[in-house]
Amino acid sequence: MADPYAILGVSKGASEKDIKSAYRKLAKELHPDYNKDNPAAAARFSEVTRAYDLLSDKDKRARFDRGEIDIDGNPAAPFGFGGGGFRQQSRSSDNAGFSGFGNDGIDFADIFDGLFGGFGGGARGSSSGPYSGARQNAPKGANVAYKMAVDFTDAATLKPQRITLADGKTIDLKLPNGVETGTNMRLSGKGQPGPGGPGDGIVTIEVRPHRFFRRDGDNVRLDLPITLKEAVAGGEVRVPTVDGAVMMKIKPGSQSGQQMRLKGKGFHGKNGVRGDQIIELQIRLPEGGDAALTQFVEGWSVNYDPRAGLTG
Repeated sequence: MADPYAILGVSKGASEKDIKSAYRKLAKELHPDYNKDNPAAAARFSEVTRAYDLLSDKDKRARFDRGEIDIDGNPAAPFGFGGGGFRQQSRSSDNAGFSGFGNDGIDFADIFDGLFGGFGGGARGSSSGPYSGARQNAPKGANVAYKMAVDFTDAATLKPQRITLADGKTIDLKLPNGVETGTNMRLSGKGQPGPGGPGDGIVTIEVRPHRFFRRDGDNVRLDLPITLKEAVAGGEVRVPTVDGAVMMKIKPGSQSGQQMRLKGKGFHGKNGVRGDQIIELQIRLPEGGDAALTQFVEGWSVNYDPRAGLTG
């Protein structure tokens, strides 16, 4: 039997935090988008996701630890239980015979009902008869793993995302607070069919990098180029944010490396509170020189030493 603990590289007593951390590390390392020429990595990614899906579910993890189910959530040994087979028990003198339950209490009525059209007179789906609880104890179908790449700005603003399922249907997903690369979203009943009902769909999120925004926790960072004139005299400049461009005032005498903050323009944290956008000013001179700027600087009388603090 595949061991999900070994697959994730954690001990059997690992905490939920340790399991999640191990999965995130492996998911980033093995993600198919970063291993397009390595089919083995894609297979390993699927295996890791399957292991995390089981261990992140408290009930499934406990059942696996007791040896009741395998890594796919299927009964570990639904028929033999070591060669013991089915068990008969006498419930009363006029209603004796097969109980419908295996050695650990699993109800097999659904199996026999499907093979023989019913056993002991109980109708399929009926609430009466010796096998009325069959479907409740039958295993669900396997989960289906999906991956979804989300634009940086969409993740920051929690813009709904449309995904196409294995059956060809599309649904719109609402991104959760705190979304990041490695976040898993569970789609109840969107997995493979099974005797106990369909499994779930597990969507793993990958947030695409942005060409000039950077994520810092729940904050967004941006290096903002400004001209020498804007730094010296100040002015109002257009600044891009994940919500769209805004106008921001630059104070006279601003320096390269100086930081400014736009409140509430970052990612939504897990508590629902948005982070900020942190802007670092970068004074940029024209490439290749500029005649007017050169003439201005040559006539500029400098009466300060910006490196005075570097002398011993």
